[in-house]
Amino acid sequence: MDHEYYMQQALLLAREAAAHGEVPVGCVIVKDGVIIGRGRNRREEKQAVHSHAEMEAMAQANEALGAWRLDDCILYVTMEPCPMCAGAIINARIHRVYYGVRDEAMGACGGVLNLFMERFPHRPQLVGGLLAEECRTVLQDFFRGLR
Repeated sequence: MDHEYYMQQALLLAREAAAHGEVPVGCVIVKDGVIIGRGRNRREEKQAVHSHAEMEAMAQANEALGAWRLDDCILYVTMEPCPMCAGAIINARIHRVYYGVRDEAMGACGGVLNLFMERFPHRPQLVGGLLAEECRTVLQDFFRGLR
């Protein structure tokens, strides 16, 4: 499995989010080597707190599989998931999470706390730092443009 390829796909979605004035976070969900869910931040567009990249990708993956469980799926996201998204990942039974850059302000996979280390019945495997520099650059460029 080419983890960098899938993170590159998430980065394309992050750049798309930035082009629409959203914080540039992108996410893809993969099952058996096929992308079954794609998402990008759309909070401003939808004026909805839950419109994070991970939530959008999980909804699409649920639809693709016709199931709420995302067993044996791998999630790739450009920035460490927040508590809401980490909770949904746990509930969806996602097998493994790869993220690019740590979120020291809202991260729930080590940035502030790590929900995946708690005693939930399902705990995804976590891999951080995949294409971290590229993910960080996309975020920095976006926030630099706002100033």
